Amino acid sequence: MGNAHYEITRNGQTIQAGYSVPTTCERTRCNEQIDRGLAHLCGDMPGGDEYGCGGYFCGNDLYMNSNPAASGSACRACNDRYDAQHPEGDEEASVDAMVVTFN
Repeated sequence: MGNAHYEITRNGQTIQAGYSVPTTCERTRCNEQIDRGLAHLCGDMPGGDEYGCGGYFCGNDLYMNSNPAASGSACRACNDRYDAQHPEGDEEASVDAMVVTFN
């Protein structure tokens, strides 16, 4: 179980991470008890990456990542930052869309 407890470097600081490391949500004024496991991670990689800040957030403060290339979740600030940089969106219209008309 290599994801239970490990160290990462985030913003130049070494912190303990993993699903057995208790902490609180990193959103200001949120005191929800969580762990530093991948389920609470903003972005795809612990420590941060191009898809997120690497912070840990509760379920109320973590969202589906706006970046279609990302597989993980993102906090509101990271999603807002991505959306501001890509106002038209990166997704093309789906050819799989279906229109249904009811009479």
